[in-house]
Amino acid sequence: MSHSEKGKKMNAGTPQLLIYTTPTCPDCHALKRWLAQQKIAYEERDLTDPLIAEEAKTRTGVRVAPISIVGDQVFYGTFLSQKPGLMKALGLSDAQLKTSEAQP
Repeated sequence: MSHSEKGKKMNAGTPQLLIYTTPTCPDCHALKRWLAQQKIAYEERDLTDPLIAEEAKTRTGVRVAPISIVGDQVFYGTFLSQKPGLMKALGLSDAQLKTSEAQP
């Protein structure tokens, strides 16, 4: 199943997450690892495609990676700078994170 398909199969109570990434971006890899650890489905779009890059620029006003969109909230910059806002937008608490990060 592709990330795009995962994004379409999210639970009704989970905010939809769209991420714009590039294959060589360390923060993009960190974001995707964290989302996988949290078992959060997302749709991923590759910014190396010029049409996707233009779509992201038009939609968000920025040309950086990664870009994360939850509902009408846009996050960009390093993964660590995005994480607090993403946690809030996705309804994650510190307690949930500690529990899921402790599991193998």
